[in-house]
Amino acid sequence: MILAIGCVEQNNMDQSTIDNQSEEEQDEIIHEEEETKMQISVQANGNTTIFELNDGKAAKDLYEQLPLTIDVEDFSNNEKIFYPPKKLDTTDTPMANAKAGTLAYYAPWGDVVMFYEKFGSAGGLYELGKAVSGGEHIKNMSGTIVIEKA
Repeated sequence: MILAIGCVEQNNMDQSTIDNQSEEEQDEIIHEEEETKMQISVQANGNTTIFELNDGKAAKDLYEQLPLTIDVEDFSNNEKIFYPPKKLDTTDTPMANAKAGTLAYYAPWGDVVMFYEKFGSAGGLYELGKAVSGGEHIKNMSGTIVIEKA
C-alpha cells in the first residue's frame, strides 16, 4: 500500500512540475527532442531521400557507421538493398511491417532494405525508420549511393 501511494505521489509531483513549466520551456523541450532525432540522407542519381531513424539499437548501429559510399542493388520488385560494413545489433529493435518508404534491416542476410512498394512482415526483418522526404526516389536508385548523417 505504501509503495502504491509513493508511486501516485511521484506521478503527481511529475505532473505538477510539467504544469508549472512555462509554455516557452515546454516548447524548448519539444524542440530539443526534434533536434535529437536521427536522420540520414541517401543520395543516388542526383536525388536525395531523407530517412528518420527510430530509437532501436540497429538504427543507432547504422547511424554510427556513416558516412558510407556503397553499392545499391535491386531485390524483388519492391525494394533496394545495400550491405553495411558491420552487422547491426537488433536488440530492442521493432519488427518491420514494411510499406513504401520503410527502411529496414534483414538480419539473416545482413542487408539494409529501402522499400518503394508495400511488403508486409517477415521473420528477421527489423524496422530502422521511414522516409520523410524523397521517398519517391527509392525505386530509381542504382549504382553507388552516398549515405550520410542529415
